[in-house]
Amino acid sequence: MKKYFLYTLFFVAILSACKREVTNPTLVTDFPPIYPDYVGVTIPVNIAPMNFDIDEESNPYLDVTVKGGKEGMLHVQGNVAQFPLKQWKELLTKNQGDSLVFTVSVQREAGWTQYRDFSMYVSNDSIEYGVAYRLVAPGYVALGKMGIYERDLSCFDEHKVVENTLVPLMCVNCHSVNKTNPAQLSLHIRGKHGATLMQTGGEAELLNTKTDSTLAACVYPYWHPSGEYIAYSTNDTKQVFHSTKEKIIEVYDNESNVMVYHPRTHSLLRTSLVEQTTAFETFPAFSPDGRTLYFCSASAKELPKDYDQIRYDLCSIAFNPEDGTFGQRIDTLVNASAHGKSISFPRPSYDGRYLMYTLFDYGNFSIWHKEADLWLLDLQTGEQRPLTTINSDDTESFHNWSSNSRWCVFSSRRDDGRYTRLYFTHISKEGVAAKPFLMPQENPIEYYKELPYAYNVPDFINQPIEVNTKSLGEGLLSDERTQITAKAAK
Repeated sequence: MKKYFLYTLFFVAILSACKREVTNPTLVTDFPPIYPDYVGVTIPVNIAPMNFDIDEESNPYLDVTVKGGKEGMLHVQGNVAQFPLKQWKELLTKNQGDSLVFTVSVQREAGWTQYRDFSMYVSNDSIEYGVAYRLVAPGYVALGKMGIYERDLSCFDEHKVVENTLVPLMCVNCHSVNKTNPAQLSLHIRGKHGATLMQTGGEAELLNTKTDSTLAACVYPYWHPSGEYIAYSTNDTKQVFHSTKEKIIEVYDNESNVMVYHPRTHSLLRTSLVEQTTAFETFPAFSPDGRTLYFCSASAKELPKDYDQIRYDLCSIAFNPEDGTFGQRIDTLVNASAHGKSISFPRPSYDGRYLMYTLFDYGNFSIWHKEADLWLLDLQTGEQRPLTTINSDDTESFHNWSSNSRWCVFSSRRDDGRYTRLYFTHISKEGVAAKPFLMPQENPIEYYKELPYAYNVPDFINQPIEVNTKSLGEGLLSDERTQITAKAAK
């Protein structure tokens, strides 16, 4: 017992000796130049520790004190401000609905500098268990490693769902879950052993979604809230390469149509209203009540000659989930083409109040457009406005809502103009967006500088995704597929 006591005293002494005292700091009125920029952000009560550091070659030493507006305090030191997970969670729980105040002092060769305090507001609104996304090289690299992964947002755990190393010449993309619930999953796989993985009701099957009467396999999925249907588009997609560094790639559709798949009968439901030869239709999304199908539509042009003249509007058509039929007219909700703009990725909030979309100059593949911004449509009033607190000078593109409609995840290239990263923002009931924050990492600078992949197609998940990769690999290699059917468009 005496020996244990002496060892404990020795260990405490060593820890104390490692601590640095902040002596005679120079006080400045600027906020600390931390990376990521978490100054003034709103965070969920269940988010992982918001670790940060200073992006300088000298790798300066930090002293950080965090005080809760209600109660509690954290104090950390080191070259990275890393907050212990258990204490961080306790601090957030005690201070939800209030702010955390951060005091940051930085030691450089000239001595200590103490910066202006900043705060993070801890929202009462929790965020989903996690987020699923594709990691892919930031360009079209043949046979490069890619995969679908998921991240537990309450900590730093990342897990692979499926990688393209599973079978040869495999590309995974176009994953979708139903209102954040991965019990209903659609995952498209391209390549020699291509298929669409469909998981519903605990059952998994591999589909061939290309039919004799449709353009291509089904992509860009969006689930009906009932789980009885899933909307897709079929696209004849092409790409061209630019010779300037400002614009590298342009992706466009020669043709595209929208249709609805009925998993129980393995059939595609169609209407000629969204399969017009004079228009390109793509990016479908159901309304939360399941009675409206949103999509993007552009007047057909001569391609590739007029690729920069293609502009998509936000449209909708009624849908009857009782019998799987469509309405008799197309409504244009946002006439972006009249203003020389184009729309992609319509995503309604699950409470039915708002719809977020991407607005840019032309085309439908906004990830390659530096000018792409996120906009919000109020479905009650019809008001359209840019989300200025979210948008940056670089690309904002794909996005999705949390199930409580208070958080959005979106992809952005604001960090370096090349690598797409994931950002999160709180959207109030009044449609006000808070300053977004980069997805937390244990060691942010080291992680993001060394990661050779870009994030792609993020979506919230309320639990881990369960995919039997052994069974999936065997199924893909067998080339056995369930062939879906397509009823004639009426």
